[in-house]
Amino acid sequence: MKWQALFDTRERMFWTLHTLGWGGFAVIYYIGSFLHDMRSVWLFVIILNAYAGWLLTIPLRYIYARAMKLSPLKMLTVVVVSIYIVALMWALVKNVNYWEIYKKGYRPEEWYMYFTNTVNSLIMIGCWTGLYFGIKNYQMLLKEKQNSLRASTMAHQAHIKMLRYQLNPHFLFNTLNAISTLILMKENKTAEAMVSRLSDFLRYSLDKDPIKKVPLRQEIEALKLYLEIEKVRFEDRLTVIWDIQPNANDALVPSLILQPLIENAIKYAISKLEDGGCIAVSAKVFGRDMMLEVTDNGPGADLDNGQMYRANGVGLQNIQERLASLYKNDFSFSISNSQPSGIKVCIRIPFETQEAPHED
Repeated sequence: MKWQALFDTRERMFWTLHTLGWGGFAVIYYIGSFLHDMRSVWLFVIILNAYAGWLLTIPLRYIYARAMKLSPLKMLTVVVVSIYIVALMWALVKNVNYWEIYKKGYRPEEWYMYFTNTVNSLIMIGCWTGLYFGIKNYQMLLKEKQNSLRASTMAHQAHIKMLRYQLNPHFLFNTLNAISTLILMKENKTAEAMVSRLSDFLRYSLDKDPIKKVPLRQEIEALKLYLEIEKVRFEDRLTVIWDIQPNANDALVPSLILQPLIENAIKYAISKLEDGGCIAVSAKVFGRDMMLEVTDNGPGADLDNGQMYRANGVGLQNIQERLASLYKNDFSFSISNSQPSGIKVCIRIPFETQEAPHED
């Protein structure tokens, strides 16, 4: 086994460092005994003391893990009390070992003599505690850095996928074909306006970093650009209803998080209805959360445990991956059949603004 394998997991790292630390204590204590010309049996006492310290500090790991979930004052109280109790117990064990083994059964006259040198034990247990919290905080910072790097990687991978399905050849072909038709029909102003909208939408899609969030009002403007392009194809067959709470306009959302939902609604709902259909987009704030909903009145779909699967479809999975990379477990994504017909997609994310972002 390579030495790096000893630090593969947190569990293995704790036991390795815990054992090395107390082993180092025994070695240093033994070297220091040369200054006092101690008998050879003193080595056995040192080993027993180190082993006792090794055992007594193990429960501190679990006590501190629970204490870290408490408020700072309560955590400090638990840590101080734990250090004092363990230090007293270790001082008792060391004195018993010293008198019973090295002093050959010596008994002190007063009971409190069993707790002499408690200050030294307090210092040692305090150092163990300091190292524990120091390593724990370093691990937490390292984990946060890893999560940030993982989120960045996933977001950029999601961006590539996003371009794959959002700006796919089918969408571009239909848009360019509509522009070509308008030009042939001498509707140059409409064609020029459509080219401008397509340009603006492409610029927005390419410029926005998927790991960064944008105000909802900015996202709505991009969606309107996209819908205006689609309305040239569907004309009066496409109706969009907006229900955006005023305080939701400043909320931060992942860029283009709703566009694939609207594209799915157009592709699988509006295009299937001869008389056209309706897409409703709503955004509402509930306390510290915001709910985003996209609903259509199409034919609906078969769902499996709230999941919808379509051939060659990557949009819904992409959305969930982006939400997971940005919010970890603090989000929800659900799909259901709406009444009387159609599909409703709900996204719950933390309510954040540029002025006062929500922090966990």
